[in-house]
Amino acid sequence: MDIIFLRGLEIETTIGIYQWEREIKQTVILDLEMATDIRQAAATDDIRYTVDYKAVAKRLIAFVEESQFYLVETLAERIAQILLTEFSVPWVRVSLNKKGAIRGASDVGVIIERGERPRG
Repeated sequence: MDIIFLRGLEIETTIGIYQWEREIKQTVILDLEMATDIRQAAATDDIRYTVDYKAVAKRLIAFVEESQFYLVETLAERIAQILLTEFSVPWVRVSLNKKGAIRGASDVGVIIERGERPRG
């Protein structure tokens, strides 16, 4: 199985449990790894046979910008479900970074894996 990745996708959204967080937009940073088999795409040089990472980015930007979750865990889970169902990837790793959420820490967030983990 092959991995298509997208790293450092910054999106503004409403996220957090505190009242002040509900009143502002904060930046979350997404790193994605999506399992797929790229052999047919490579052989044909045709985007139809792979994961279109531009389409993934556009879909997730629209979703995250409109979301208003309290927990990064919930947002990460919803992102994983979009990738598994709408983009038909068998496995995904979502790293969701809520940079600056903890004073003194450079990063904070979650990493989740969903679907069947690629072998090899």
